[in-house]
Formats: sequence, C-alpha cells, structure tokens
Amino acid sequence: MSPTEARGRPEPLAAAPEPVASVTARTIPGPGGPIAIRIYRPKDALRGGLIYFHGGGWVVGSLEGADGACRALANRSRCVVISIGYRLAPETKFPGPVEDAYAAVRWVADNAAELRIDPTRIAVGGSSAGGNLAAAAALVARDRGGPRIAFQLLTVPATELSSKAASHREFAEGYGLTSADMTWYGTHYVRSAADADDPYASVLRADLHDMPPAFVITAECDPLRDDGEEYAKRLAELGIAARYKRYQGVFHGFMGFPGALPEAAEAFDDAGKALREAIG
Repeated sequence: MSPTEARGRPEPLAAAPEPVASVTARTIPGPGGPIAIRIYRPKDALRGGLIYFHGGGWVVGSLEGADGACRALANRSRCVVISIGYRLAPETKFPGPVEDAYAAVRWVADNAAELRIDPTRIAVGGSSAGGNLAAAAALVARDRGGPRIAFQLLTVPATELSSKAASHREFAEGYGLTSADMTWYGTHYVRSAADADDPYASVLRADLHDMPPAFVITAECDPLRDDGEEYAKRLAELGIAARYKRYQGVFHGFMGFPGALPEAAEAFDDAGKALREAIG
C-alpha cells in the first residue's frame, strides 16, 4: 500500500465528538510553511494548555481524525487543547515533523497571553506517532533552551523505531497494529538507519535528564507497549515524576472506541485527571 492509499482509508474516530465552548481553526508559521492548527477551549477553562499531536505513523492522520480526542481531553482536563497539523512523511521525512512540533511549542509559548493560558503550564501530548513527536518536541525544547514544558501526556507512544522489545514479538500480528506496520511507517518516516538511531526519532535513546514529568498510557496487546513503559521507567529512574498505566485486554487503537470499550473511557478520564493535576 502506498501512503496515498493509506490516507484514503477512513480514520477511526478517536472519541465521540463532545461539545466544547469553542473550536478555532487557524494557521501558524512553520519551518516549511504554514501549519494548520485547531484550538479547543472547554467551558470554564483553567490556565493550562495541551499541545496535541495526532497519530498515524507519521504518514497518515489529520486534525479532523484527532477532533474527538481533543474535545474529550479538553473537557476532562479543562485545559485549552491546541491540535497541530504537522507535515507528514514521506513528503516530509524526519526531522521535518519534529521541527514542526517544536515550532508549534514555540508559537504556543510566545502566544500564551492570546490563548489565555499560563506559559508555565504548557504540556505536550499525542497518540502513537503523535506521542513520539510530543516527547521529541520536549527533548528539542530542553536542548535548545526552551520553552519549558511542564508535562508529557503520551498515549500508546512509539518511542523506539528499531525495537527488539518482547511486546513487538508477542503482538506482532493479530491485534490491529502489527510489527510489519511499524516497519512500513518507519521506512517512510526516516531517511536512513542513522535517522532511526537519532534520539529525536527514537526517544528511548535520548539522555532523559531534565525532561518533564509524564503520564504514559499503554495497551496490553500492543507491539509498542514495552517501549512506552520503558520510557516512563527511565524517567522515573532519574527522579522525574513519571508513571505509566497499562490497560488490560485492549489493543493499540483502543482509545478510538470510548463508547464501546470501558477501558477507553477510563483512559480518557485518567488522562484528563493527570492533566488537571499537572497543569490545571
């Protein structure tokens, strides 16, 4: 399947659309041209802001596909959610999407007053490849002297592009996302094996000192499970307030079914609570 064909497949609805106080669509400056964003403001918003990156293996996914998740997170956290339409591979390979992610972080921090958020209460988050970009953006922000990120919310994140984790073997096939899928996505995302080794692509390879606290959501039957949990463990070993929660009996894309899977509804509730406690 080509990337164009993959993008033609319907996207799973990340959450049943919920009403929020407002949704604003606009563009912001990016390193490769304007970046489309959506700003979700819940009723009685607090002062925190979540910069959210959609999933899709760096190749597919969109602002529209993340709409339900952003609404759910805004309502449960009472934070303003800024969803980022970063450039996709293979048209824009690594590190382009990472640079878009960092540009979005810079823009949100620089425009915190307009967004009515506290610049010291900015979190990054995302699902799958979006979780990878969220963590990478936090790394870049640390390495380039800011902005300071207050929290990471990573749901079923891809943290290692060349994984040899047990979960990649145990759940290689038959549970939705396959290990072969991840190879396909990675091949389109990076330019070379050297890119796959880069800490901004495989965030598990980074020096994680001085990274923000984190809550990592993992799924039992997900090839990415072990690497996501390892990311939280390594942060915690450095004295960073990081934890993960494994949702039993579910697969990589389980949060796309909050109306059918109680684990998905629970995960959104847990994510909202974690954000309120960290940046609310």
